[in-house]
Amino acid sequence: MRRRTPPPPAPLPQRDGVDPVRVRLPSSGTWATVREHLVARLTGAGPGMVEGMFDAGLVVGADGRPVAPDAPYEPGMFVWFHREPPAEVPVPFPVEVVYRDAHIVVADKPHFLATTPRGSHIAQTALARLRHDLGIPTLTAAHRLDRLTAGLVLFTVRPGERGAYQTLFRDRLVRKEYEAIAPYDPSLVLPRTVRSRIVKERGVHAAREAEGEPNAETYVELAEVQGGMGRYRLVPATGQTHQLRVHLNALGVPVLGDPLYPEVTAPAPPGDFRRPLQLLARRLEFTDPVTGLEHTFVTARVLGAWSSHDSWAGRG
Repeated sequence: MRRRTPPPPAPLPQRDGVDPVRVRLPSSGTWATVREHLVARLTGAGPGMVEGMFDAGLVVGADGRPVAPDAPYEPGMFVWFHREPPAEVPVPFPVEVVYRDAHIVVADKPHFLATTPRGSHIAQTALARLRHDLGIPTLTAAHRLDRLTAGLVLFTVRPGERGAYQTLFRDRLVRKEYEAIAPYDPSLVLPRTVRSRIVKERGVHAAREAEGEPNAETYVELAEVQGGMGRYRLVPATGQTHQLRVHLNALGVPVLGDPLYPEVTAPAPPGDFRRPLQLLARRLEFTDPVTGLEHTFVTARVLGAWSSHDSWAGRG
């Protein structure tokens, strides 16, 4: 099998912790110029946006020099540019650094903050903030948490070591423990291990359980009961999209504040940070593949519906 040549290093620096966009021109096409291809490719950029970037010299090649507006199309050519970020409402909660050494950063992510840039969340992400605040432009995420889930996330410092840490998650060598606040059902027999097949279709917000070979496994235990609520300890053996939320919902005790399960509700308006999802990545344990150290990290966060339910529900 022919090995694909890795792309050249980005000739543009990060902007507010966000990498420039890299585009590789397809090996075949009918475009006469680089600009013509980007106009056709970036249909969501808005009228005249691509042309304006070329006129301002904001599209550059591997040598860092601006690509001329009439530069001919070259199959396989790489170009870079910074896309104007969407308007984002700042998430008014800090990202706490739990641990940092020469190889990793473990951060405690708040609710509502995405882990990495995606879609309409670019600068308001844990990765962009940490790159900027810690001055580590090479920082990358070894795994992800949903935007609505709070808790511990592992980031890697050195690009050449990222694969070793990602392999830990792929091979299930990281012990992850979560905490959730959900209704208490005295008829629900716990602890138990839930196994099912979870399917997440592109363009559909909620995942669903389906017939077939199980691909998701979660150990569920009731840790404490308080006023009709339960505090649940969750230990996933797999990492399917929305797995913990789907499994608790299937047990009849959906996570408090969940906008997708059991029913998809209208998105909260921008800037509405009330009633966060009551799901927390509480603990991470693993053997560091680079240093050999045994790591155990525990979040300092407490879920609001448990510590002060009335305040979390807006009645305080």
